[in-house]
Amino acid sequence: MLKEAIYHRPKNNWSYAYDRQTVHIRVRTKRNDVNRVTLIHGDKYDWHRAGSEQVEMTRFAQDALFDYWQAEVKPKYRRLKYGFRFHSGTETLWLNEQGFHDREPDSPNLYFEFPFLNPADVFKPPAWVKDAVFYQIFPERFANGDPSNDPEGVVPWGGVPQYNNFFGGDLQGVIDHLDHLQELGINAIYFNPLFQATTNHKYDTEDYLKVDAHFGTNEKLKELVDACHARGIRVLLDAVFNHSGRTFAPFVDVLEKGEASRYADWFHVRKFPLAVVDGVPTYDAFAFEPHMPKLNTENEEVQRYLLEVARYWIEDIGVDGWRLDVANEVDHQFWRKFRDVVKAANPDAYILGEIWHDSLPWLSGDQFDAVMNYPLTEAILDYTVRGTRDGRHFADLAGTLLAAYPQQAIEAAFNLLGSHDTPRLLTLSKGDKRRVRLASAIQFTMAGAPCIYYGDEIGLDGGQDPGCRKCMEWDEERQDRELFKFFAELVRLRRGHRALRDGSLEIVHAEPGRATLAYTREADGERFLVALNAGKRKASLSVNAPLSDPQIVFGEGEAKVLGRKLHFSLPPLGFAIIRLS
Repeated sequence: MLKEAIYHRPKNNWSYAYDRQTVHIRVRTKRNDVNRVTLIHGDKYDWHRAGSEQVEMTRFAQDALFDYWQAEVKPKYRRLKYGFRFHSGTETLWLNEQGFHDREPDSPNLYFEFPFLNPADVFKPPAWVKDAVFYQIFPERFANGDPSNDPEGVVPWGGVPQYNNFFGGDLQGVIDHLDHLQELGINAIYFNPLFQATTNHKYDTEDYLKVDAHFGTNEKLKELVDACHARGIRVLLDAVFNHSGRTFAPFVDVLEKGEASRYADWFHVRKFPLAVVDGVPTYDAFAFEPHMPKLNTENEEVQRYLLEVARYWIEDIGVDGWRLDVANEVDHQFWRKFRDVVKAANPDAYILGEIWHDSLPWLSGDQFDAVMNYPLTEAILDYTVRGTRDGRHFADLAGTLLAAYPQQAIEAAFNLLGSHDTPRLLTLSKGDKRRVRLASAIQFTMAGAPCIYYGDEIGLDGGQDPGCRKCMEWDEERQDRELFKFFAELVRLRRGHRALRDGSLEIVHAEPGRATLAYTREADGERFLVALNAGKRKASLSVNAPLSDPQIVFGEGEAKVLGRKLHFSLPPLGFAIIRLS
């Protein structure tokens, strides 16, 4: 056994409470180096009287280098002492806090410890998120339901999007088209910013407590939220707490009064007066954008203001959570206070951070419920659209991601294939709808909540911003209704089967150099196999499946059982979701 590859550390994603009764223990070994791993555990105060117990660990994920093992334990007294025994051929090895041993350590005192399962420490994202299918709406481009609140110089609907033009999309437009969303089957909406701001994207907030006048009023948003709730649809708002806009009243005061302003410490000013020197502001900002000054969230007045914003929209308007913009550039202590306020207003509210990279420091239960799962986005696109990953490469990265966070964070992750910040899926696919369907099939059969970017379901295309922010097409004659039917069926399938939402996941076929991939999802005695072919030629493959009567419930291809093998063939850029009986 390669000892250098074996790794465990108490807490974080290696030892954590999954719920109020269950502790998950994980350990890592070199890929295909260990046959079995046994968890030896007991109560630290009762070990000598009651002895220890043993449980065989399950290999729940693999990546290019490692195997990841997990065991679930329900400790009688909510405490655990534990160690590991590794088996490889005739070799046996024990691991405790003091390192490796050739025989079982005599004393349990030096085993790893999970001190106590305190209910207050249990990381518990809202249960409803596991069952959610989100739909992202860029409000200015979704629908113009009330021309009376149009901005000056509004462009006719359907024109070419620019960085600074307006088309008149508003909240009434969303209300008018809730039937479309209900027909699609989604049950959650994520809105880009709705608050008063000068731009069409509204990420330069002017007033955090007021809906932008071009979108409607606070009362109109309350009407929309109530209408959504009546249809079983949750509502998530975008919070821009990393920075404000240039027209935010406290920043205007600092611009005018400099160091004498009572708001001077609301921002990170390096030098007065505020200015832009060689393209760089004399104050911290989002990137180097002078119209987006960074807020000082360590300032107590700033905290009080923003935490009241967090409370107001949830408690008074009834929204169901927050998506947090540029979340990794805000201090952790502020997010801890933010979580306390939000969960006091609504314990079931969803807190989603926009972080594009490793996010473990924010996912321990004291800050966010989940993050936008961009690493999975890139893996899916590399495999299905760009052709830069084969099946094995995709499976390896998927394994890394499964092991990166506590299970409940994976179940609540926000899985997207495109957004207002990226080119649209159809454009990335160069118009090939087979690639759109293939990528979406993975998105909807992975753990985490999938999100459809508005218009993707009816064939909208568009490159990088501003192209990805074009107007929604409401003329059904110009919509791709076949693509809409595909997405509606995919939503229906996921929502109808728990195994496809939070069931166990096992990769059963992923070979280097091949574009094929297969994995199973299983829960409540129901098992599905997802088979994929990202290649340009027809592909055949087989997996171990001592079962009969495979049924393709979605997709295309052929499947049959011969002996103890399930054989199936897939068309180029095709997939099949198969129910195994």
